[in-house]
Amino acid sequence: QVQLVESGGGLVQAGGSLRLSCTASGLTFNMFAMAWFRQAPGKEREFVAAINYGGGSTAYADSVKGRFTISRDNAKNTVYLQMNSLKPEDTADYYCTARPTRSVPPRGPREYAYWGQGTQVTVSS
Repeated sequence: QVQLVESGGGLVQAGGSLRLSCTASGLTFNMFAMAWFRQAPGKEREFVAAINYGGGSTAYADSVKGRFTISRDNAKNTVYLQMNSLKPEDTADYYCTARPTRSVPPRGPREYAYWGQGTQVTVSS
């Protein structure tokens, strides 16, 4: 049974930083692309960042490029999202997701079968 467990969310002031973590179990982690999505109240779930199975290729939404960094530690079955220079518009529930692929990770949420329960990020102005 695949499980993805996120942690690291919280309340932070604008300009601050948070690091989200997502630890996976029940899968061969180094065969999966990993991604982060977010969903704000009343909005659709949107792509934030993705990383390929080996960690050598990453992709970001334009809205977070230069502020967020995705990384992974395959020895720990964990993917991270370092979020710097946070803005109030970054406020959302953040979800970790996984797809068994060695290709470029897709950006559509429907392409991913496994999801974590989400962690809330609130950025105050």
